[in-house]
Amino acid sequence: MDQQEIELKLGKQTDENQVWRQQVVPVLPDLPSNAREIWAYGFQEMLNNAIDHSSGTNVRIVIRRTTISTTLRIVDDGYGIFRKIKDSLDLEDDRQAVFELSKGKLTTDPDNHTGQGIFFTSRMFDRFSIWSGSVFFSHKSPKEEYWVLDADDHIIGTSISMELSNHTKRTPREVFDAFSTDGDYGFTRTIVPVDLARYGDDALISRSQARRVLMRLDRFNTVVLNFRNVEQVGQGFADEVFRVFARNHPGIELIPINANPQVMRMIRRATSDI
Repeated sequence: MDQQEIELKLGKQTDENQVWRQQVVPVLPDLPSNAREIWAYGFQEMLNNAIDHSSGTNVRIVIRRTTISTTLRIVDDGYGIFRKIKDSLDLEDDRQAVFELSKGKLTTDPDNHTGQGIFFTSRMFDRFSIWSGSVFFSHKSPKEEYWVLDADDHIIGTSISMELSNHTKRTPREVFDAFSTDGDYGFTRTIVPVDLARYGDDALISRSQARRVLMRLDRFNTVVLNFRNVEQVGQGFADEVFRVFARNHPGIELIPINANPQVMRMIRRATSDI
């Protein structure tokens, strides 16, 4: 296994493209073009986040390469991504910040950023994770699997890790296309991991929980609600999502997936009243 480390001072003068070309590309000399394109997008988006949003002063980049895969980690000493989202959106805690981040179109600087970088980067790579404060978030592609854990340790700043097979067939274009429902390739479709709206073993019963799921979803044309790992939902929850929200937003298509028979019964009950 080969490993390289890069230490940078963060500031407005830091150029993510220059770091990519001069310091990262030489470590990845023989990757196929589609893998190189994924790395170019993901690395520059994540380093730019650290430059523009972290309020940190230093960043460490660790690149590990084997014959099978490459892993790259970007660690800054800034404010912490989940804490910053929580404070900016006045959310309850860091876990809710993770949930909002998973939906896409989330940024704390809307004048200068679209909020697409983390959403698309997490889906281009085989494994993508963020550790900040005491919360660890991980996404695995292409199965749309998520984990949110309370980490044993508390870290200052943000640590982002990206892993990709050196022989991946995935391309950035197909990832962008998967979340577009128009001919202009706009970011109009999202997948919401409903399970992340839960706290511990709580069941998704109430309308307030439903509104947590629905927050900011009016920004999309198509919303896929992934009910994997959700054993049951309450009548109020299903009604708020599939009748009230659907009635108030007739132009938005709601698509439930991975729902067990019990959850589907509640969904059908709600939609029968539309």
